[in-house]
Amino acid sequence: MTNLNTWQQLVYYFQHNGSYVLRQFSHHFLISIYGVLLAALIGIPLGIFIAHRKKLSNVIIGVANVIQTVPSLAMLSIIMLGLGLGTRTVIATVFLYSLLPIIKNTYTGMENVSDNIIDSGIGMGMTNWQLLRMVELPLSLAVIMAGIRNALVVAIGITAIGAFVGAGGLGDIIIRGTNATNGGALILAGALPTALMAIIADVTLGFVQRHLEAPQARP
Repeated sequence: MTNLNTWQQLVYYFQHNGSYVLRQFSHHFLISIYGVLLAALIGIPLGIFIAHRKKLSNVIIGVANVIQTVPSLAMLSIIMLGLGLGTRTVIATVFLYSLLPIIKNTYTGMENVSDNIIDSGIGMGMTNWQLLRMVELPLSLAVIMAGIRNALVVAIGITAIGAFVGAGGLGDIIIRGTNATNGGALILAGALPTALMAIIADVTLGFVQRHLEAPQARP
């Protein structure tokens, strides 16, 4: 009976607060995507750099690994001391957590390009920039996209926790549910759209990743 009441309350909440949930959904997604895009702007060039400077790869990937080991709530608290409450703190946290999968996958994708293909490009007179733009990056795109895909799914979860530092988003609804006497419906009202967002992001980027892999599979 309690479960039935919870679902009825959930339906009622969506009927009367649907536009609010949609705004929080959009806000939540934008925070996540901004952090991942910033990480991609830094992480992809870093991955390319260490693929050509292999002695630095262990250091840079090691630093990114250390960042990943810090609990997300602790990271939010540390960054909050510098940036204060709000979305900037969460975007910075998402950025830091997104670096490892993007850097590592970019490095792996570049490393997986066959030496024979590189040698053929050099034999054709290609410069280093032409090799990167016309050979290495196109062949690495699917692996890089896999890193971005992983980063975005994790980012959506971290952004939910970001409500604790005043960033808003769907996590704000979940927190209000935990503080309410009968807050099961509120918790579901925040948790279900968050899960749906992660699934949509994963499926969409997975489709893009498979599309990028397809040309390489052709004879």
